[in-house]
Amino acid sequence: MRNLEEVIIKTIAEYGLKGERSEGETGVWLDVGTPFARKICALGVRTSRWVTMHGFALNVSTNLGYFDHIIPCGIRGKNITSLETELNRKIQHEEVKTKILKHFSTIFKAEFV
Repeated sequence: MRNLEEVIIKTIAEYGLKGERSEGETGVWLDVGTPFARKICALGVRTSRWVTMHGFALNVSTNLGYFDHIIPCGIRGKNITSLETELNRKIQHEEVKTKILKHFSTIFKAEFV
């Protein structure tokens, strides 16, 4: 999970954003330790029939209004954000995907074929 967080931290750094871990709260955050802390990426694990699956949801162009009706990740008092909200411009999903794959292959020493 920490390696997946690192992939996202390195990816959003390419956009000038400082992603961080928040102790006890899996995911990638901005402005940790301030009243303005907000989550930009959620991570999860699922286990079924002795197989584990790991995943993440990086908010690129997410409609953040959906989060007004829930307590995201069960964490109160912190907001959710997206790349487009933080950068105040449109972001191409393919561009983000390319950056994620680059950092994923480096961190996990994986080759995509």
